Amino acid sequence: MTHRPLKINGISFIAGTRTTVELPAGRLYTHTPMTIPVHVVKGKRLGPRLFISAAIHGDEINGVEIIRRLLKLPALKRLRGTIIAVPIVNIHGLINHSRYLPDRRDLNRSFPGTEKGSLAARLANLFMQEIVSQSTHGIDLHTGAVHRSNLPQIRANLDDEETDTLARAFEVPVIISSNLRDGSLREAAAEHGIPMLLYEAGEALRFDEVSIRAGVKGIINVMRNLEMLPPSRSKSKKHIEPVVARSSSWVRAPDSGILRAMVALGSRVKKNTLLGVVADPFGETETTITSTFNGIVIGRTNLPLVNEGDALFHIARFEHVAEAANKVDEFQEEHSPELMPSPHPESPII
Repeated sequence: MTHRPLKINGISFIAGTRTTVELPAGRLYTHTPMTIPVHVVKGKRLGPRLFISAAIHGDEINGVEIIRRLLKLPALKRLRGTIIAVPIVNIHGLINHSRYLPDRRDLNRSFPGTEKGSLAARLANLFMQEIVSQSTHGIDLHTGAVHRSNLPQIRANLDDEETDTLARAFEVPVIISSNLRDGSLREAAAEHGIPMLLYEAGEALRFDEVSIRAGVKGIINVMRNLEMLPPSRSKSKKHIEPVVARSSSWVRAPDSGILRAMVALGSRVKKNTLLGVVADPFGETETTITSTFNGIVIGRTNLPLVNEGDALFHIARFEHVAEAANKVDEFQEEHSPELMPSPHPESPII
């Protein structure tokens, strides 16, 4: 745990306060200044510094709403330590409804970045220096890409004991033991010795209520595990023990055509289960798509127009598929908006 003074853009923070900092991120070619909004909630007592980031891919907006709801929770009055919340990292991409920066680079493949590199490299370097390097833990919020939905899941390096503990505390039904990718924020954070989780849920450019509620609740669970918040007072809370997948793969379109999907997110599939059918517009030729192994559908395309080789169904492998399917069912029942005690989106937690 670091106790060195926290400064963002040269600004210091007083215990028991909330402060919004506009972190300069260059200018547009119109000479309009661009800034990244950072909200710092500093508890009255020392504790971990948790950064929570979203929209590193500019079209992945679920995390923006998750952070907004998190910051409105009354429980933060009892915070120990500091939250560094960055709801929009890739401000350029969000404005343009784009995953990428204007230079067409993927920010999450540009870390740790450099001060004098490309736009993506400079933004990555800024985020590392001002946010990540001053934190003790991190949670990065993502969704599927455009026209693809992801089942709520945590991706993490489970070979690190503390990261494994936090991943399980988040309480999503599925954890993917994922290797660190070159240039990713997770890799850069790991090199700084910072345990970090990546939460994947929903679809780009869309709000998904189940994913948002689960994201807020998961972050609260992690903060309780880190003792940043007191334990839950609820005695009826049912703990969801996640299942871990050590591998996953995409099933791709064998031909171009129009897809009729036969399975939904979270579906249990066995080897040779019919996943969908690709046909020409007249239905004269049809090609069936089947699963090549047992598992759970953790991602799928929502666009029925497919080209040969397109990724259609993302399937995670499990030793005990039935157990994994039951965990997914329990999770979806718990977080379904229709089953929540209050339909108001601001009151799903604690």
